[in-house]
Formats: sequence, structure tokens, C-alpha cells
Amino acid sequence: MISKEKRAGTTDAADASSTGVIDQAIAENRHLPGALLPILHAIQDRLGFIPPHAAARIADGLNLSHADVHGVISFYHDFRSAPPGRHVVKLCRAEACQSMGAVALETRLKARLGIDFGQTTPDGAITLEPVYCLGNCALSPAVMIDSQLKGRVTQERLDGLIASLEAKP
Repeated sequence: MISKEKRAGTTDAADASSTGVIDQAIAENRHLPGALLPILHAIQDRLGFIPPHAAARIADGLNLSHADVHGVISFYHDFRSAPPGRHVVKLCRAEACQSMGAVALETRLKARLGIDFGQTTPDGAITLEPVYCLGNCALSPAVMIDSQLKGRVTQERLDGLIASLEAKP
């Protein structure tokens, strides 16, 4: 829940440090046609997520409504509104991967990590995200771990990949 102070516009240290990143992304991209998406990508690339206070700053910088900016952030699954874990695991949910065992991988991942899609483990190690095609259909089922694509993932291989992530700081 957002505190009354946050709704009123006050910032904490995290907000203050991210404001410079947000303003820089706006300044670097505002001249582009359709600048909203490049700005959002730049912010997420630098911070790992789009902070809640970013929408108002972007709206002001691009002369858009807050609702327009928020609508884009919430529409695209790739944008996060909270910091991800140290590692991001994306499981392909497209038909080819489902037909080759992605549903069993999903069940195993959720049980092992104790989280659902869009959540992060309590220790902050792993965020689990669905993705609706990784373009690796010939080698399905596929997962992407920290931007590295893995194909022909079996349950046993998945266990090994997750164990290696859990062992990393």
C-alpha cells in the first residue's frame, strides 16, 4: 500500500536517486517520434524496473496524461513496476513450448520457488516471469535466464539451472 506521504508527492532516498535516471532518459529520448517506449526501456534498462513516480515525470516531460503513460506501462508485460530479483527467469508459454512440456516446467518452477508468475522469491534471488514466445520453437521448451536463452529444457536441467542461480550471490 502506498503511504499518504508517497501519494502526496514526497520522495524517499530511492525515489531521489532514480529521479536523475528518469530525467536523463527523458532528455535523451524526448526528441524521438513515439518517445514514450524508448524512455520506458531506457529507465528499465538502468534501474531494472519503472518506479511508480516515473509515470508523472514522463507525462510532464512528454506533455501526455498520467493515464496514457500508466496505460503503456501496465499494458506491456515486459515493464516491471517493482525491482526484480537478482536473477530473472522467463518461461515461454507459447503453444510450441507448451506442447513440449512447458506446463510441467511451470508447475515445477512455481513449486520449487514457492512463487507465481510476476513474483520474486522472499530472499530476492529469483523473479519468475511468463513470456509468450522466445522465438526458440524448434528447441522447445525454452526459458530465458538473465537474458540467456536456453532450449530443450527438461525438468532435470531446469533444476540444475535454478540450483546454480540459488548458489550465486
